[in-house]
Amino acid sequence: MQRLLVTGGAGFIGANFIQYMLKKYEEIEIVNLDKLTYAGNLENLCGIERDERYSFFQGDIADRHLVNEILSCKKFDTIVNFAAETHVDRSISRPDDFLKTDIFGTFALLEATRQCNVKRYLQISTDEVYGSISKGEFTETSTLTPSSPYSASKGGGDLLCLAYFKTYGLPAIVTRAANNYGAFQHPEKFIPLFVTNAIEDQLLPLYGDGSQVREWLFVEDHCRAIDTVLREGKPGEIYNVGGHCEEQNRVIAESIVDQLKKPHDLITYVDDRPGHDIRYALDDSKLRNLGWKPQVSLDEGLARTVNWYKKNKDWWKKIKESDYKTYYKNQYEKRLTNAKA
Repeated sequence: MQRLLVTGGAGFIGANFIQYMLKKYEEIEIVNLDKLTYAGNLENLCGIERDERYSFFQGDIADRHLVNEILSCKKFDTIVNFAAETHVDRSISRPDDFLKTDIFGTFALLEATRQCNVKRYLQISTDEVYGSISKGEFTETSTLTPSSPYSASKGGGDLLCLAYFKTYGLPAIVTRAANNYGAFQHPEKFIPLFVTNAIEDQLLPLYGDGSQVREWLFVEDHCRAIDTVLREGKPGEIYNVGGHCEEQNRVIAESIVDQLKKPHDLITYVDDRPGHDIRYALDDSKLRNLGWKPQVSLDEGLARTVNWYKKNKDWWKKIKESDYKTYYKNQYEKRLTNAKA
């Protein structure tokens, strides 16, 4: 029986990963530790609550006593750390939350891993730690040049993992993925924000001129990549997870309104955010050498994602009508007003 502690498992990627693993493996047990911040949602895991192979604890990864208590209950083979503050805009207004979770929370997990002799620790990170690149692709040895408190805090957590491997021999691995999209993604993020706004005939606030280029990775392909790294990856290594689907933000926005048969004038250009990276691109040949490659094209993945949000309005409407609504208005109301002027 393989035993995994998955942190942040009620979030977007973590919830998709838990469901993927439970479907793929019979002999597996997963414990989900999640603080249930605004981005954590147990509805993302509907249908598996009664699965005897799954259990949930609410708590903060930075709570060292709680983490040690959970790890002492069972002999875990692996920790997969998804728990993080991830929204760049929020990191600009509240960077302290990102430092607490992404750095000190990672530290608490690494210490518990070391003390409890966990066999493998996987840190789920982001391509944003590399910063922006105008040409070519980032490799795992590229210099980290983060542009936001979010990417800086994630980079700090990554470096802690690698330092624990070198200093203590802790079996840590880091993955850095391209922009994820798919079902259950919080509607503050680019694609679900634009999809849900378009469904409701609201304006789509596109930063700057929309020429920023992102590499897109369908969340199910990311789950397959993580599974591959858990089975085949080597401790102390970094693995980039690319999508090989580069596209400008404005093209994504246009595709969304076209699929929903909405007018293009819903797309509204607003003031660019501070430190906005122009382009991300990853060389993931190291991971591909382990036998993984993405299976879902951007056209297919985007169509599936748009369709999911069309069919699951109750899920995202509750989120947008909660505290997020106040945050959304604070972030975009002024920019939208300026755009209309």
